[in-house]
Amino acid sequence: MDLITPGLGLVFWTVITFLFLLIILKKFAWKPILGAVSEREEGIKKALASAEDARKEMENLHADNERILKEARAEREALLKEARDIKNKMIDDAKGEAQAQADKIITQAQAAIESEKKAAMAELKKHVADLSIDIAEKVVRKELSNKDKQVQLVESMLGEAKLN
Repeated sequence: MDLITPGLGLVFWTVITFLFLLIILKKFAWKPILGAVSEREEGIKKALASAEDARKEMENLHADNERILKEARAEREALLKEARDIKNKMIDDAKGEAQAQADKIITQAQAAIESEKKAAMAELKKHVADLSIDIAEKVVRKELSNKDKQVQLVESMLGEAKLN
């Protein structure tokens, strides 16, 4: 059977047809296919480069976020420390002012007590003097009620006056 064993003519025309098909494919199909594959390869490279850039950008953003977070924590700590310092200063100032007010009140109270003491002493001296005069007056009246005693008192006073 002739169909099973190829003849020389059949092989020749098959090779010619194959070569012709290769030339046509090379001219019309391979260039567009290779161009599409090349474009696809470039697109993939660009996508990978973009993904790498995006990854680097994300790392930078993450680093920036960490830095900003650290700065915010440091600022918060500084503000809290400042607030504590202000609070302590206000407390110390209030204590100092209260102590000054207490000292002032104590000084005023001591001055008032001293003034009242002096007034009481003056009043007491006046009262003692009044009592002494009353007692002396009563004694002198009693002594001078008798005529002989009056003469004797005047003579003794005159005698004392001459001696001095």
